[in-house]
Amino acid sequence: MGLYAAALSALGQSPASQVLHLEKGWSFSEGGKDKWQEATVPGTVHQDLLRLKLLPDPFFGTNEQQVQWVEDKDWEYRTSFTLTQEQVDHSGALLEFKGLDTYADVYLNGALILKAENMFVGYEVPVKEVLRAGENRLNIYFYSPINKTLPQWDSNGFDYPADNDHHDKHTSVFTRKAPYHYGWDWGIRMVGCGVWRPIELKLFEVADIKDYYVRQLSISRDKAEISNELEVYSIEDTDTQAEVVFTCSLKGQEVMVNKVPVVLTPGKNLVKSDMTILNPSLWMPHGWGEATLYDFKTEVRKAGGQVIDQVSCRSGLRTVRVVNEEDKGGKSFYFEVNGIPLFAKGANYIPSDIILNNVKEEDYRRLFRNVKAANMNMIRIWGGGIYEEDYFYQLADENGILVWQDFMFACTSYPSDPAFLNLVEQEAHYNIRRLRNHASIAMWCGNNEIIEAIKYWGWDKKFSKEVHQGMFTGYNKLFRTLLPNKVKELDPDRFYLHSSPDSANWGRPESWGWGDSHYWGVWYGVQPFEVLDTRLPRFMSEFGFQAFPEMKVISTFAEPKDYALESDVMKAHQKSSTGNSIIRTYMDMYYHVPEKFEDFVYVGLVLQGQGMRHGMEAHRRNRPYCMGTLYWQLNDSWPVVSWSSVDYFGNWKALHYQAQRAFSPLLVNAIEEKGKLNFYLISDELNDRNNLTLESRMVDFSGKVLKKEVRKVNMKANSSTCVWEQDSASAATAQQRTDALLLLTLKDSKGKVLDKQTFYFEKPKALNLPETTVKQKVKYMDGACEVTLTSDMLAKDLFIEIPVQGAQFTDNFFDLLPGESKTIRITSPLLKKTDKTNIRVTHLRQTY
Repeated sequence: MGLYAAALSALGQSPASQVLHLEKGWSFSEGGKDKWQEATVPGTVHQDLLRLKLLPDPFFGTNEQQVQWVEDKDWEYRTSFTLTQEQVDHSGALLEFKGLDTYADVYLNGALILKAENMFVGYEVPVKEVLRAGENRLNIYFYSPINKTLPQWDSNGFDYPADNDHHDKHTSVFTRKAPYHYGWDWGIRMVGCGVWRPIELKLFEVADIKDYYVRQLSISRDKAEISNELEVYSIEDTDTQAEVVFTCSLKGQEVMVNKVPVVLTPGKNLVKSDMTILNPSLWMPHGWGEATLYDFKTEVRKAGGQVIDQVSCRSGLRTVRVVNEEDKGGKSFYFEVNGIPLFAKGANYIPSDIILNNVKEEDYRRLFRNVKAANMNMIRIWGGGIYEEDYFYQLADENGILVWQDFMFACTSYPSDPAFLNLVEQEAHYNIRRLRNHASIAMWCGNNEIIEAIKYWGWDKKFSKEVHQGMFTGYNKLFRTLLPNKVKELDPDRFYLHSSPDSANWGRPESWGWGDSHYWGVWYGVQPFEVLDTRLPRFMSEFGFQAFPEMKVISTFAEPKDYALESDVMKAHQKSSTGNSIIRTYMDMYYHVPEKFEDFVYVGLVLQGQGMRHGMEAHRRNRPYCMGTLYWQLNDSWPVVSWSSVDYFGNWKALHYQAQRAFSPLLVNAIEEKGKLNFYLISDELNDRNNLTLESRMVDFSGKVLKKEVRKVNMKANSSTCVWEQDSASAATAQQRTDALLLLTLKDSKGKVLDKQTFYFEKPKALNLPETTVKQKVKYMDGACEVTLTSDMLAKDLFIEIPVQGAQFTDNFFDLLPGESKTIRITSPLLKKTDKTNIRVTHLRQTY
C-alpha cells in the first residue's frame, strides 16, 4: 500500500504483490563509534540502551538527569535482508518507513535514498533501481535532534516561550517531533530517536493503491450516500485495462458491490464510485447503542481478473456536527451525533509512555476498557503528544468513543518560515488522509492553548513588540490558513477549530460563555472547587487537579527515606513547580492534613477524586448551557505526581472511580445553591423514564435513620432537570449537617435501583466522622479475589489496597455505610489462590 495507506489493513497479498517486514537483524551504535550491538526495530534508542543496561532506570530516584546525554549524540541503525532474483524482478518496489524519529539519512546499498525530518509522517521511497538479488544493506543515520536544530536556535534572535522544553535553549519548536519528549509539567525529558514505526518493502506489478477514502456524503436512518474515492499509481509506460471492484459488507454479509471499468494511465489515477446503502445501521457513541462498523474493500484487477492490489477499511456510518454558534449566552459548543445533541463525557489523553514502543496492543485495549468503564464517550488527543497508532483509532471506532483530534502543537508559538510550513503541510496531509475514514474522529483542532498564550500569558512583556506581533502573524499562517485549508481539502465534512480554547479564558469572566474552555482557576488559581458550580463554560475541554499515585507506585521510584513532600526524589517526580504545596493548600481547605506521608498520599487521592467529581457534576447539571466535560488528564507517560485518573501502571486513582460515578448514564445529584437544597435527575439516555421513585433518607453515621422522604418523579431523556427542592435551613439541623448524610436512591416502577448517591452537608474536615473498624473476609482464587467488607459505623472514602500493579477493582474509594455489607472483586493474572495477597483497607477517619 502507498504512503497514506498505513491505516488500511489489507485482507491478503495479491499474487502480483509481496510485502516484506524488515524487523529482524538490526544493530545500532553511537554515531561514529563503530561499536555495534543488537537493536529492536520498531523501537527507540532509549529502549535499546535500557535493554542492554547501558542506562540506569530513568524513572527511579533522580536518574532522569543521568540519561540526558543520549539526546546530544548521533545514533546509527543498520540491517540487511536477502532477496531472490524473482523478487528483484518485480516491476515496482517501494520501501515504506512508517515512522522515523526524527532527523535521519537513509542509505540502501550505498545510495542515499531519503533525508527524513518529521517524526509524524510516513515516507515511501521507490527503490527498484537500488535493490539487488542477494544481500541488501539498509543503514539509517539519526542526528541528535538537539544539535541538528542549534543553528536555527542561534540564528533566531530570541528563545521561543516553550517553557515545557526543560532545557535552557528551547530547540523543540523547530523540530516536528513529539513535544512531550522534551519534558512537560507532568513529564520526564527523554529526547531520543529511532525507527519508531515499522519498515516494509513492497514488491508489486502494474500499479499500487496510494489511498482509499470512504467519504460519507449524506447519512440518515433511511439511507447512506457513500463516495468511494481511490487513488492508484500505475508504473506502466502505457495504458492498462483494469477493473476496480468496491465491496461493502456488514458483519460478514455483502451489502453492495460496484464494479468500475478503468483505464490506468501512467502515473496517478483517481477512481470514484458512489454507493447507496438503504436503512443503514448507524454508528452510535458509547451509551447510545451499538458502534456498528461496515467493512469496505477495494480490489484493482487486470482485464483477466488477476488482482493487482487491494485495500480495506472499516468505517461507521454516522453524522457528527459541532454546533459552534452565537446565541444569547455567548457562543455554543457541542457535538451533535446522528442529529442528537450529545453531552460529551471524557478526558484528555497523552501518550501512554515516554518510550512509545513500550505500548503494546493489550495496553491500548486496557485503555479503552478503562474509558468505557468510566462511562465516557469522548477522549481528546492532546496536541503535545503524537498522532496515535492506527490500532488506537480502530479501538475507538469499535468502542463508540469519539475522538477530539489535535494537531501536534501546544503551549508555545512556532516558526512560520516556508521550510517549517512545508513540513507541517506534509504532516497534515499524511495524517488527515490516514485517519479520515475513522468513524470516531469527531473534529480536528489546530493546537492546544497557543492563541490564549500569545494573548494572555505575558509574552507581550517578555518579548519585543515586533517579536510578539510576529507570533500573531505566524499563528494565522499556521492555524488559520494552512491547517484549515488542508482539512477543507482532504476531510471537508469535519469541523476544524483553530485552537483550544479559542476564545474563553479562565481569568476573564466575560469570556466564559464563548466556546470551549480550559478552566485553571482550580489548581493554578487556587480557587475552591465550588467555583465550578457557577463559573460555567459552554464546553469544558480542560480542567484538573493533581494527586500522587498510590504508595505501591511511589515505591517503584523511591525508597522509604525519600517519603517526604520535599525530598529530592519527590520533587523530581513533581513537574509542576508549586504542585506539592498546592495539594497541601487544598487539602487544608477540605480535610485534616495528615502528618504521615502515606496518609497524605491517600487523602490527596481522595481530594483529587472528590474535587474533580464536583466539577463534572456541575457541568452535567447545567446542560444544555454546558454540553461537555473533558478533564485533564486520563493517563500518565511515567510514574509521576500528576493530574491523571489512571496511573502509569494502570491503577485507577480515586478520580477514575469518581468519574465513573459522575458520568453515570442516569445520575441523581444534590446540591445546595441559593438557599435551596436541590435534587437533580440527569440522563444521557435517549428515552424518557417515567413513574420513578426518588427516595431521600437522612442517616446518621451510626446507621440510624433520622428522616425519610419519597417522591414520584419522571426523568427526561438526554437532559438535566431539578425535580425537587427544599429550603436549606430546614433540610437539616446544625448537628445533622455534621453527623449525618443523605442517601439518595432512584428506582424504576419495578423497584430496580437506577442510581444511588450520598450527599454530605459539610466539607469532610467539618464532619464528625466516627472511629470504626472495618471487618473483612477474603476469598482467594487464581486470577481474582473477593473482599467482603462490613462496618458498624460510617467508613468514609474507603480505599482497598493490594501490592499488585494494575489490578482491577469492581469498586474502590467509596463510602461504606453503617451496617452495609459490600463485596469487591479484584482481578489480576498475578493473583494466585495460594499466595494470600495482603489486602489493606484505609478510610478517612484513620488518618486523623
